[in-house]
Amino acid sequence: MRVVVTGAGGQLGHDLVEAFDGHEVVAVDRARLDVTDRDAVLQLLGAVRPDAVVHAAAWTEVDACESDAGRALQVNALGTRHVAEGARLVDARVVYLSTDYVFDGTASAAYTEWDTPNPISVYGRSKLGGERELDPGATIVRTSWLCGRHGSNIVKTVLRLDEEADELRFVADQHGCPTFTSDLATMIRRLTVARLPGVFHVTNQGPTTWFEFARDVLVAAGRDPDKVRPIAAADLTPPRPAPRPTNSVLDNAALRLQGVPLLADHHEPLERLVKELLTA
Repeated sequence: MRVVVTGAGGQLGHDLVEAFDGHEVVAVDRARLDVTDRDAVLQLLGAVRPDAVVHAAAWTEVDACESDAGRALQVNALGTRHVAEGARLVDARVVYLSTDYVFDGTASAAYTEWDTPNPISVYGRSKLGGERELDPGATIVRTSWLCGRHGSNIVKTVLRLDEEADELRFVADQHGCPTFTSDLATMIRRLTVARLPGVFHVTNQGPTTWFEFARDVLVAAGRDPDKVRPIAAADLTPPRPAPRPTNSVLDNAALRLQGVPLLADHHEPLERLVKELLTA
């Protein structure tokens, strides 16, 4: 396959490029392709004529999005419209990366692909806007709490703070599933090659909280997990501008019902990542 990967310079993008090894990959970061530029998107896709576009480019700074809704919609929703249009012109499939933030977090159980989205943040609304720009045959991959070798994430933050502070405080009343970019990228490749349409929730298994996950990071590093103290989201100082869903656990129901093996429990890739970061 010939595959265009947008957002190739991001945390997930690096692993997506590696995951499609063996295929012809055209990796474009923001410097090479601004998805808000319709002409640029149409020209690139018209020249490359890919079989698939894995659209990972997005503005993911949740709190910054809250104060600049116009930019969030321009990048995440209108930019996706441009990608969908360009893909349509060359008969390419779109695989779109979306988020747990399309849900409001009020459900008492994990969200399936058939639950009704109701985002409570600008970021969540902009990503849902992107979903709605896609053709029926596209693939939407919703994921959550990304961690990986590239970019910033909670695993790197916990390891850094552990060396700088005597006590770490993490939110204990927000629930979700950590997802490791190397595992996620492999599943995206599988969905892309199999040409499976529709919405898929893809996370590593095992719901947790930020507090519990921070403790797990320190355990994996052979450090003291008792340094981590729980805090309520409402008690964060300063408070975060963007509201977060209290429950953003995603049930990978579509994968399971399709007979596709789910990603491993998040503790397994966490141990691998921590070891890699500490020995780098």
